Amino acid sequence: MSCLYLSDKLWFPPVEEADEIGLLAIGGDLSPERLLLAYSLGIFPWYNPGEPILWWSPDPRCVLFPEQVHISKSLRKVLRRAEFLVTFDRDFSGVIDACRAMRRETGTWITPEMQRAYILLHRLGFAHSVECWQGEELVGGLYGLGLGGCFFGESMFSRVANGSKVAMVTLCRHLSQLGVRLIDCQQTSHHLLSLGACEISRAEFCQVVNEELLDERQHLRSIFPKAV
Repeated sequence: MSCLYLSDKLWFPPVEEADEIGLLAIGGDLSPERLLLAYSLGIFPWYNPGEPILWWSPDPRCVLFPEQVHISKSLRKVLRRAEFLVTFDRDFSGVIDACRAMRRETGTWITPEMQRAYILLHRLGFAHSVECWQGEELVGGLYGLGLGGCFFGESMFSRVANGSKVAMVTLCRHLSQLGVRLIDCQQTSHHLLSLGACEISRAEFCQVVNEELLDERQHLRSIFPKAV
């Protein structure tokens, strides 16, 4: 297919029109309204510096069901030793900046424009972060959007061994208690698969998202504690 170029109109084509690698549309903006609409439809932005904004809805989709998170024996020992203080929404800007810095050498999609957009979503109560601390040093974490019964993961980082894993496991435990159905991981990776992620069809993914976002009052803007 020929990808659609978006105008100022707040609209996306059906996800079924994405090409074989999941690219659905080009252009538009990163306004809160467009981003929230995109995620509610199973779409996310991902592009490199110097490129127009690219919107994706891949098939299959990598997801992690919170209650199915895999915790290895070695990671269980780390959790029992409480090597990290884990917090929620304590330093969102620090987390997204660290995610960008970790990927700067190999190229990153977290452009300054993307950073500003997600920091704004955090201020509006839709984007959240999980932080792992050792003393006063931020050593691991992740961020994403919470909408309905879904958490849409964006990126994670680790400056020490197990930093991002502890953040993910803590998030899964918290979301499982809340009855959140899935974490969207977007792209499949060995790291995510090792934590229990799996692939489901785009149709199944979008069905879950649609069911969970029917009641907009279920968004996650107020359910994240300051520390666990």
